[in-house]
Amino acid sequence: MTNMVWKRDEVESPCIQICVVHPTERICTGCYRTIDEIARWSKMDHTERAEIMQDLPDRKPRLAKRRGGRAARINRD
Repeated sequence: MTNMVWKRDEVESPCIQICVVHPTERICTGCYRTIDEIARWSKMDHTERAEIMQDLPDRKPRLAKRRGGRAARINRD
């Protein structure tokens, strides 16, 4: 008898278990999905998930960190 593993043919979640929502962009800093997308993921069909997955790389630049922060303000010349 062969051990067969049942697999579903669907787009897997992009979650990387770094679940922090950016305060102004309102997207997860780990997977780049919106809160609504995360909440609805299990109910989405394959097509909707694939569309979101295609959009995720374009969201990354929205989370670019500021350079300098507090140290830069204190050490201004």
